[in-house]
Amino acid sequence: MDIRKDFLPVLRPVGGEEEIRSIAETIESGWWGKGPKVAQFEKEFAEMVGAKYAVAVTSATHGQDLVFKAMGIKDADIINPAISFMTTAVVPLWNNCTSNIVDVREVDLNICPEDVRKNLKPNTKAIIAVNHAGVPAPIKEIREVYDGFILEDCAHSCYFPGAGKNGDVAVWSFQAVKTMPCGDGGMITTNDKDLYEKLVPMSWLGISSTYSRVNKNDNLSGKPGYSWDYEVDLLGYKCYMIDIVAAICLEQMKKLPKHLEIRKNIQNIYNKELKDYIQTPPWSETCQYYCARVAPSQRDDLIDYLATKNIHTSVHFKPLYLYNVVRKMNQRSYQISDNQWKRLISLPCHPGMNNNDIDYVIYWVKKYFTR
Repeated sequence: MDIRKDFLPVLRPVGGEEEIRSIAETIESGWWGKGPKVAQFEKEFAEMVGAKYAVAVTSATHGQDLVFKAMGIKDADIINPAISFMTTAVVPLWNNCTSNIVDVREVDLNICPEDVRKNLKPNTKAIIAVNHAGVPAPIKEIREVYDGFILEDCAHSCYFPGAGKNGDVAVWSFQAVKTMPCGDGGMITTNDKDLYEKLVPMSWLGISSTYSRVNKNDNLSGKPGYSWDYEVDLLGYKCYMIDIVAAICLEQMKKLPKHLEIRKNIQNIYNKELKDYIQTPPWSETCQYYCARVAPSQRDDLIDYLATKNIHTSVHFKPLYLYNVVRKMNQRSYQISDNQWKRLISLPCHPGMNNNDIDYVIYWVKKYFTR
């Protein structure tokens, strides 16, 4: 097979005329900040995932941080999984907490309930449970050993039925290569009305939004129409989503079912064609990443080999406890993570791939193992 001239990316967003048109309409409307598009997106997203309330924010990372601050979680111990993105390690640090990293299960690389039990502390106030690569975290099993607050990290699980319903609060990601990308953005979903009513003003410095003061008569004067005056009763931050971003999200949400079918089709073909060459990952309803496993002695060599064929791959993820920012507070054994992360290689999987792209990856992976 001839080597392609362009690189096949491991991940990429796919948009089109619909997103361009939606952005143009927003720009022409004159409402670029937090306004009607954000309100529409929050409403439709909450309905899709089966939550009562949704708060759109600038990123899933800011979403997690805002939840911690709204709930007053600080000066505590926070448990999070070893195989995860840096968000789950640093958000506790932002709130003067200890980032207590625990090992994962070998089968799906999700947080291990038994290691949670072993590492619980008297001041453990929260657990961040990540649905790794779109495979549900074992939250029900964790609740058997821990009865406190659980934040369900749904960055990889947008969307399959049941996602976001097992934790006390869920946080979602629309970062550039997620299943529903918009460049960057996030959503907090909850059924807790009190928490929701605290999160909304906290996302903008404790201020009610300009749009709400125009459209909901939410102002101090009591008069209809826009009021410039407002009160600030609580410490807030600046991490609300804007309409230009929400315009992309609304169009991506329409395309989400089709994009998920493409991802699952790629996953299915990889599983069938490569099962004799790699360890295929557990089935994922979103296939945010196709996290194959090979022998540690082959992983980096395979990455380099595929790069010579213009195929990009990646590793999701290097264990968090190996980073200097949290290394000192996590000096213990991580048997599963230490063994498994050295075997991980993510193959290309995104809605921009066609059958020729899939066949191309399969051909060169097989060629590596049979050369």
